[in-house]
Amino acid sequence: MLGFAFAGLLLMQSCKPKGTSSAAGGDASKAYVAPGKYDEFYNFVSGGFSGQMPVYGIPSGRLLRVIPVFSVDPEKGWGYSEETKPMLNTSHGFVPWDDLHHIALSVTNSEHDGRWVFGNANNTPRIARIDLKTFRTAEIIEIPNSAGNHSSPFITENSEYVVAGTRFSVPIGDKQDVPIDTYKDNFKGTVSFIGVDKTTGDMNIAFQILTPGVNFDLARAGKGKSAGWFFFSCYNSEKANTLLEVNASQKDKDFIMAVNWKKAEEYAKAGKGVKKQVKYAHNKFDESTHTASSTMMNEVLVLDPKDCPDMIYFMPCPKSPHGCDTDPTGEYIVGSGKLAATIPVFSFTKIQNAIASKTFDGEYDGIPVLKYDAVLHGEVQKPGLGPLHTEFDAKGNAYTSFFVSSEIVKWDVKSLKVLDRVPTYYSVGHLSVPGGPTKKPHGKYVIAYNKITKDRYLPTGPELSQSAQMYDISGDKMKLVLDFPTIGEPHYAEAIPAELVMKNSTKIFKIEENKNPYVAMGEGKTKVERKGNEVHVYMTAIRSHLTPDNIEGVKVGDVVYFHVTNLEQDWDVPHGFAIKGANNGELLVMPGETQTLMWKPDRVGIFPFYCTDFCSALHQEMQGYIRISPAGSNVPLLYHTGKTKPSVSTPDTKDSGKTK
Repeated sequence: MLGFAFAGLLLMQSCKPKGTSSAAGGDASKAYVAPGKYDEFYNFVSGGFSGQMPVYGIPSGRLLRVIPVFSVDPEKGWGYSEETKPMLNTSHGFVPWDDLHHIALSVTNSEHDGRWVFGNANNTPRIARIDLKTFRTAEIIEIPNSAGNHSSPFITENSEYVVAGTRFSVPIGDKQDVPIDTYKDNFKGTVSFIGVDKTTGDMNIAFQILTPGVNFDLARAGKGKSAGWFFFSCYNSEKANTLLEVNASQKDKDFIMAVNWKKAEEYAKAGKGVKKQVKYAHNKFDESTHTASSTMMNEVLVLDPKDCPDMIYFMPCPKSPHGCDTDPTGEYIVGSGKLAATIPVFSFTKIQNAIASKTFDGEYDGIPVLKYDAVLHGEVQKPGLGPLHTEFDAKGNAYTSFFVSSEIVKWDVKSLKVLDRVPTYYSVGHLSVPGGPTKKPHGKYVIAYNKITKDRYLPTGPELSQSAQMYDISGDKMKLVLDFPTIGEPHYAEAIPAELVMKNSTKIFKIEENKNPYVAMGEGKTKVERKGNEVHVYMTAIRSHLTPDNIEGVKVGDVVYFHVTNLEQDWDVPHGFAIKGANNGELLVMPGETQTLMWKPDRVGIFPFYCTDFCSALHQEMQGYIRISPAGSNVPLLYHTGKTKPSVSTPDTKDSGKTK
């Protein structure tokens, strides 16, 4: 098997294009969006190891926004402001980073509806929901009984559930301290069904399904005739626990797991599940207070297939499958075995017939295994090397990425005939067709997300940017029209018509609706208060000054909270806030919003603070000073704006005061 691995590596290298001269031709004008004009699509892309979610315009490829999700972001103060810190809380404490691999846009009747986008944390298992009104992370829920949340977030046809499968099987329950080599006896997998409120989007873990100890990779919900079902690719049916490169690639076939989630839902409601004691964080951001909260949960409902017959089945799939994709009709399920020379396409009708007639090929850990030939629509022959992921257009065509041979192959879903192929530059992973995972794809383009760029961009040292490449698919032949760099390591992406998002976009937060407990509703409401060793500064920001901008009477050992309210009510006029010596980050405060920066002065002196976001011609003048005195000093607490000299202040009995 080691020889096979080395041979595969050599094959991988030999199949990559050697230069750019063989690039597919195309009309670059199709990617041109004139200055002042809008793109047709928003493209939401995984940020991979950045932990964030970048948003690009299509067809221009322009980077529009990087949404902070699972990693702290000093540009926007995410994870640095006191209001957002709870969003990164977990059962392990504050976790400032994660690995975002996949996204899923909310759908109604299997069509994009423009409400939310979901993202997964692969490392410390979590699911995030981003509100597309604000392009902000509104909610993050941790997933217990999981390790490596790769197979997520995938969504049912009316956004009833976001579904997540564990990448790594691990011991589940009370018995955690076991030898690793007891994997086959003690390790289990889970798939989690996270309920989504149809109005608010609020998430909760409805139930989990206990599975054999395999590794889950990707998944797709059924649609149309297969609505009510979910399909997961899984590998390591060998249950290896070391050197998986070899030991988890021995069998000719692994599995796609088919789950009747409607039946699972019925079992959960009928009390067939067992409530397990766990610990996980559920974090929400409240837009009325501009403040996050974190609640620690302690229970989850688990369904065991042995108690819930006819709920899940396995279908053999060529070894180490990655992609598992359902076509727009819901009839066909495409598997992508990374080490296979064919692409298997399964028929939902045949799956149902095989289940009804019990056409099984034995079982795997008590789960019925459907006979391969009984559920197979057919195989795409000699499509390429290293198939990974498939998307669809509205014309009955499929587009599959091939990592090893660095290409996209177009083929007919019904006839299984290869229709076209184009090279990518290089080593394409996932790809995206606008609307490709939905019932009604928009087509027009397919976008490849490549792992390696080599000679495509100016060199930037030992690490180069990852790459996206856009191809025109409006005609019979695919044509490359655009390269654009991406942040992090792009995995999966989805594109949605811009009009679905723009119509509900939030432009400002109304100051009169600000319910933050530390809001200052105007400059006349600013103040500085001492509470023991805490000093709370209720500050406002408006073009082009901060109020107050002179503060005295703070001492070494105090903890200072700057509560900054942006008084602007004009679109796209945020203000920033930073202070010398702060060991966290800055604030970025949207119009009508309040955010808080905590600062612990560690020495005596005068410390400047200023607005970090360029807001007017006098932005440079938008600054102030805070005086830090020795611990134990009796300097009164003073604050003011607009006076050249501090007046004498008479502090109250709480050692707080203002300029008289």
